[in-house]
Amino acid sequence: MKKSSVDDFKAILFDLDGTLINVDLKRFVPEYLKLLASTVSHLVRQSKFISKLLIASEAVNKNDGSQTNEDVFENTFFPLIGYTREEINPFFDKFYEDDFSKLRQYTSKKPAARRVMEYIFKKGYIVVIATTPLLPETAMRQRLQWAGVGDFSYRLITNIENSYSNKPNLSYYQSILDYINIPAEQCLMVGDEAKDMVAANLGIKTYLIQSENTEMTPDIPEPNYRGTLAELDQLL
Repeated sequence: MKKSSVDDFKAILFDLDGTLINVDLKRFVPEYLKLLASTVSHLVRQSKFISKLLIASEAVNKNDGSQTNEDVFENTFFPLIGYTREEINPFFDKFYEDDFSKLRQYTSKKPAARRVMEYIFKKGYIVVIATTPLLPETAMRQRLQWAGVGDFSYRLITNIENSYSNKPNLSYYQSILDYINIPAEQCLMVGDEAKDMVAANLGIKTYLIQSENTEMTPDIPEPNYRGTLAELDQLL
């Protein structure tokens, strides 16, 4: 892999699913929805819960930046199911504490993840976990543990509580740049999907890791680099 002005990089942004960890999303997502719904099945029937949760998630995707993703979700979701956040959130908290770990079976570690992360931190890069911010921080940290890279000091882990937009909205990437205070051209976004590669529209360099979720269309900027996770340290 050809090195090109990589000495200018100061920050590495990582997607999570398909990038740092293997995830069977066709099983993970439905099981996640069913497990979460089961925690309040005595209050809301499963089909209603899931349909309203998906509506609220779509509202988060359209977040205009005036509220956190969490506020958009809660202001949409709870009126739809007829219960308040105070009535439901304790059940959600218990779910993430006790039951979310059951979903680990639909994931597997990428052997190179820890070695690459150790290398990047040793080189002194600022590291951001730039994953889709639809889940709370506790869920993101658990998934990083599943990936074998949960014990690193990340500058930022995007999640539903601290984000004001979602991929592929460029404001999502701009908010990361603002937070870490690093120019776009000195950042590298590592991911496996088109919604990761759109970061190039802000001047962020991109590194595409091919996965079963990769589906590039003509309107998506061509990645600056392509390779496996195991090959990333050769670039840096």
